[in-house]
Amino acid sequence: MTISIKPLTHVINKNDNQSNNDRQHPPTPSTLDFHGASLAAAAKIMKTELAKLGSSLKDAEEHRIFNFEMDNFYMLFTRYLNEKSKGSKQNWEKIQSPSTEQIIPYASLPINSSAFDLTKLAVLKLNGGLGTTMGCVGPKSVIEVRDNMTFLDLSVRQIEYLNKKHGVSVPFILMNSFNTDEDTKRIVQKYTSHNVDIITFNQSRHPRIKKETLLPVPRSHDSPIEEWYPPGHGDMYESLYNSGLLDQLLAKGKEYLFVSNIDNLGATVDINILNYMVESGAEFIMEVTDKTKADIKGGTLIDYNGKLRLLEMAQVPDEHLEDFKSIKKFKIFNTNNLWINLRAIKRVLDEAIMDLETIVNHKTTESGEKVIQLETAAGAAIKHFKNAHGINVPRTRFLPVKSTSDLFLVTSNLYSLVHGQLIMNPKRLFSIVPLIKLGEDFKKVQGFLQRFKSIPNILDLDHLTVTGDVTFGSNVELRGTVIIVANHGERIDIPSGSVLENKVITGNLRILDH
Repeated sequence: MTISIKPLTHVINKNDNQSNNDRQHPPTPSTLDFHGASLAAAAKIMKTELAKLGSSLKDAEEHRIFNFEMDNFYMLFTRYLNEKSKGSKQNWEKIQSPSTEQIIPYASLPINSSAFDLTKLAVLKLNGGLGTTMGCVGPKSVIEVRDNMTFLDLSVRQIEYLNKKHGVSVPFILMNSFNTDEDTKRIVQKYTSHNVDIITFNQSRHPRIKKETLLPVPRSHDSPIEEWYPPGHGDMYESLYNSGLLDQLLAKGKEYLFVSNIDNLGATVDINILNYMVESGAEFIMEVTDKTKADIKGGTLIDYNGKLRLLEMAQVPDEHLEDFKSIKKFKIFNTNNLWINLRAIKRVLDEAIMDLETIVNHKTTESGEKVIQLETAAGAAIKHFKNAHGINVPRTRFLPVKSTSDLFLVTSNLYSLVHGQLIMNPKRLFSIVPLIKLGEDFKKVQGFLQRFKSIPNILDLDHLTVTGDVTFGSNVELRGTVIIVANHGERIDIPSGSVLENKVITGNLRILDH
């Protein structure tokens, strides 16, 4: 088998800028030579191993796809080696806060009800994740989140309403991973009667890497599924291109793509943002929103050498981590709601492979082996597009469900459901949602559901912390700050009809059924 691999000469470049640590403690020439030679050898060995992985493939199309994926993986791997050589941390002195021209307030956008540009729009949801974190089996998108409807149900309903209301045909695209593809294709068959054109495609499959040897874990293309991984949503661009879907969308007159996570229930099509994008000529718009203490790990937009870039926590020097988490210094974070010009994606990929910063994800397999997953973020592509900038949107456009604490919020009376969209209850006096911290006993969806006869009334709640063996009766109301702690061996049952306002509850409170 022949794999087209770019030259390795770019992997180790001794003229590259070194990290701050290297400048303070410069390696000796012998150290540089040894380190450089070792990394170059690792790249060469990886190239050979990748060729072996697909050597038994017979089908021509499968062979082409596998080669493409391994080419992209190899580029990511050599970029990782390059970063190991020179350091991947950003030069903190060059990082500046974005200007007012680079981050535009949503309130300043022209209000334009024209739906003409919807005919040029496609909507893509990132659907590669599983529901294992919340104790569920299969794609996360099929977890029920509101009124017996799943993330997927709500997303389809939103697009169906949009198409019907404006007389358009906005396609709904799902980027699956090898973990979610089979189940998703089977599930979407139930939407055949809906006014929605549903398209699915797969992102790449990359081999996990052994941490100690930097060798791929799988030994052949059909190795067990757990030896592979989906390489993050930054792979979206190449996968769109390679699948042929990018060209298909352009051929149908689609020019703009709205991308968001399937579990972000606030990420709906906004006509004002779309119309602004068309009129401004922006090729890439990232929705950002004001950071709270719950968002300190989220990536943020920065000005780096006069150009907008996405800064992730992994790229921050250790001595500046607290600055990165600061709400005062970095006031916004990335929602991963992205608006991208499709023709610009094609232009960038026709010219060269996207150079997206590598995210190193360390994992431990069930057998105890330490492995590495090399991933990229879709938002990091902002640096490749013309007139790219951010829009500071209301918090209502960022409503992710990453945990049962988030699930508690979206199933409560804080929201109502309108055409698949969650709308905050107008009776809530504050636009900021309460801070919810549910303990380990609530972590899995099944355990979470068993602990509530009904979700409490939280219209006047500011903060809720619950840990230990705690259950809630029906029609409970929570106000202000409520903290409930059941220590080991204790149990607390909150009686039905209780009203708790600015309370701390500890000890034992057992309500017996009779």
